[in-house]
Amino acid sequence: MKNLLLIGTMLLCLQSYSQTQPFPANITFQNGIMASSKNSQDAVNNYTIWKTNFVESCSNGRYRIKFDDPNQTVSEGIGYGMLLSVYAADKTLFDGLWLYYKDNVNSNAVMNWKINGCSGTIGQNGATDAELDAAFALIVADFQWASAGTINYKNDAKSLIAAIKAHEVEANTYVLKPGDQFGGSQITNPSYFSPAYCRTFGNFTNDSTFWNAVAAKSYTVINNNLAQNSAIGGLVSDWCMESGAYSSQASGYNKAGKSYSYDAARTPWRIAVDYVWYGNADAKTYSKKSSDFVRVNLGGSANIKDGYNQDGSLSGQYHNATFVGAFACAAMGGENQTHLTTSYNDLNSLGEPTSYFNQTLKTLYLFLLTGNFYLPQNATLSTGDFELEKSAVTLYPNPSTTEFTVSAPQESMISVISSQGSLVLQQKATSERTTINLANQSAGVYFIKISHDNKSITKKVILK
Repeated sequence: MKNLLLIGTMLLCLQSYSQTQPFPANITFQNGIMASSKNSQDAVNNYTIWKTNFVESCSNGRYRIKFDDPNQTVSEGIGYGMLLSVYAADKTLFDGLWLYYKDNVNSNAVMNWKINGCSGTIGQNGATDAELDAAFALIVADFQWASAGTINYKNDAKSLIAAIKAHEVEANTYVLKPGDQFGGSQITNPSYFSPAYCRTFGNFTNDSTFWNAVAAKSYTVINNNLAQNSAIGGLVSDWCMESGAYSSQASGYNKAGKSYSYDAARTPWRIAVDYVWYGNADAKTYSKKSSDFVRVNLGGSANIKDGYNQDGSLSGQYHNATFVGAFACAAMGGENQTHLTTSYNDLNSLGEPTSYFNQTLKTLYLFLLTGNFYLPQNATLSTGDFELEKSAVTLYPNPSTTEFTVSAPQESMISVISSQGSLVLQQKATSERTTINLANQSAGVYFIKISHDNKSITKKVILK
């Protein structure tokens, strides 16, 4: 009953906030394919299940996510929760999770990885996947609600990205470390690799050279690991070295980190994101390998189990959402519509509502598969601050039924981008006031990017 009251209260709070992108968003990605049976209601239903079973209120507006041991919380769960709540436009929960994260950071400004309930560190120092998810979620929050309220999502995102760069990427090699206090070339975790986030971080902080190098190194390590160990499909190992070889430092992990188990299982999901958002060729290749392993080698999604050796031999015994859903995401780049739809249906049929890992990942996978885990426009456009942001750039009327007037310096380049990321119109300002006519466009949210002197600003408009 307590959880039901919590859900009801938070849903009422949710209604009082406006957001850029309503939930469900139902985005159709420009790259890859989507299941013919996809239904955003599946994402909505699973979000409700996840929230009911794993969200707990602490004091002072903080919220935590219950782990396998419900008396504990891990930073990974906070990162996952921030992703889910921001895409669900659930501002109250998102803000509470972020405040909880900040309450439990170490001296490097990253969250200690395990907390005893609402307070009390029991696992010190950071886990990089949590930082990556939290930082990206903050970028989406800036897109959803802007940063003029009590939390400046934009500044917080930039600060966390800077902490990741300083403490969780190995100097000079661009290898993503698994934590702020260990790892790099001698031990890393491929399931933490999030190349789509890296590209986004580069755009958001105007540091693309660095972050694109981190993304590229992620694929180098993955491909090294597959080649070094004669892997079938995309079966990366849980842990490895930069060279792709197994790491002696992974001896304390399951099977010394040498198998495709509960860490590695997330890799196809993270790589699929890079393909459907950015159309990356390496992501496409990896996704197809992973999808074909299930379709051809296993004979379909129904035969997936929870663990494999890299040669494709079986090491697991259970059929669950952690593995099924990640492979379903890979099928978005696999070019076989029937297989993707069957995989989607298989995932959606699995009922594991009280399993922290399975239910959380199932919900995240369904968000991507239904077009509700998307690249926000503030991440695809330059967000470099420049003086015009504080002065004369204005748009009016907003909302409008046909046209907008842009007040910006002469010679500015004005670009209109749809909520799907497509360039709708582009023209150069010949005076300080430019009329943009969108009478032939569909009603909805558009983004107008004004560029001048190698800097730019983006503003949202609504066409009725």
